[in-house]
Amino acid sequence: MFTGIIEEIGKITHLQKGTHSVSLHIQAKVVLEQLKIGDSVAVNGVCLTATSIDTHGFTADVMHETLNRSSLCKAACGSFVNLERAMPTTGRFNGHIVAGHVDDMGKIINIQRDDTAIWYTIQASESVMRYIVEKGSITIDGISLTVASLSADSFRVSVIPHTARVTTLGMRKTGDIVNLESDILGKYIEKLLTPAAPPRQQNKLSREWLATYGY
Repeated sequence: MFTGIIEEIGKITHLQKGTHSVSLHIQAKVVLEQLKIGDSVAVNGVCLTATSIDTHGFTADVMHETLNRSSLCKAACGSFVNLERAMPTTGRFNGHIVAGHVDDMGKIINIQRDDTAIWYTIQASESVMRYIVEKGSITIDGISLTVASLSADSFRVSVIPHTARVTTLGMRKTGDIVNLESDILGKYIEKLLTPAAPPRQQNKLSREWLATYGY
């Protein structure tokens, strides 16, 4: 589990593509502290497993499903990514519950400065928008942010200069694709409130049944 508070910006320094997968080597410093092989690291909001570690960074494998659902399908050498280690039990909960399971990709359709703030308008699919509420939490490329307003197919967040500076959000341009993870609490509530489908009745009609009852 993560909190959406980015620890540092990493850089993809090596990329090896398979048929339906990719192996990434990510240059990092802060997240290497106490990192062990098998530990989870959120890379642009995607929960990945460290498969090897060296003095300059770590390697993680990205499977087919993850490539289909996240912007890591467009990863390239030199790309910058947001990094966060899994939350320790003794840590502070500064963001919100982030699973690292990207729901879908969104598109930045507008960036507007407002004094010290920067407004980002993100276009998203209906499957994501249904869980977004005004003043609720949303994860954009692994960053925990608050929804300021929303429409039928988009929402807006206001970012302070510090967040833009210490994350890749400050590098984003209109038209860029970002990873989105909606608040997991909404998904659980919806699941619990949705009536379960009645069990399917097994059809007992067979030659044996007909013969038993004289047909």
